[in-house]
Order: sequence, then structure tokens, then C-alpha cells
Amino acid sequence: MWHSTTFHVRYAETDQMGIVHHSNYIVWLEEGRSALLRALNTSYAEFEADGYYLAISKVYARYLAPARYDRTVTVRTRVAQVRSRTIIFDYEIVDTHSGQLLVTAQTHLICIDRSGLVTTIPTHWRQRFIANPTP
Repeated sequence: MWHSTTFHVRYAETDQMGIVHHSNYIVWLEEGRSALLRALNTSYAEFEADGYYLAISKVYARYLAPARYDRTVTVRTRVAQVRSRTIIFDYEIVDTHSGQLLVTAQTHLICIDRSGLVTTIPTHWRQRFIANPTP
């Protein structure tokens, strides 16, 4: 199940030609994950309050077309896979009005404890991550 979040491209995210700099898409992926977790009635803050953190271990992005200043984009996010220590998220970033696919991406997040050691994601959290949010 995909979850969508929509926002305007900000001027600060673009270059002189009004095209979004590639690094900003990574920030948008985080926004997509955060929105998805809120749709699952949880948040990173709750996960961290339990003594766990999700650290990015891999990011894949395929840039298909540029996003431009003041256009509206939609980040579609879903949990692709939950493993004992890793959560994999898939993303699609589209131009909201035209529907043009701009970027496809995937992130791998690994669970660590407060001391920074890789650890197993607690069962109750794994179950939350695989729940189906409303789009």
C-alpha cells in the first residue's frame, strides 16, 4: 500500500534554472517516510523513545525528469520489506499535476540501539511497520 504526501517545490531547493538539486530528493524521501509513519499512527520520535534508531544504510535513486520550482510534487512511499534488523522503503516522486514520474528510489534502514550497535527490530514495531496505512 502506497502512502502519498504532497508539497510545493521551494525556491531554496532549486538551482539558478529553477531545477531541484539532486540532494533535495533525499530529504523528500525522509518526508515521505515520516508521513507514512504518521499514517501508521506512530513516528520516529516514538521509536527513538523506545531506545531504537533507524539509520540509513543504502539509498538508491533513479532520476528520470527534473522537478521545478513552485510545482507541486507528490512523494509516494511504501514499506517494501521488513526484516529482523532492516526496513526497506520504496518511493515514487511525481509531478502532482501532470502525473509525470520524476524519481524512483529505495532506502534501506537498519535498526540500532542507543549505543549504536545493530539490533533486532522489536516484534511490536515490525508489526506496526507492515500495517496498511490509508493513502
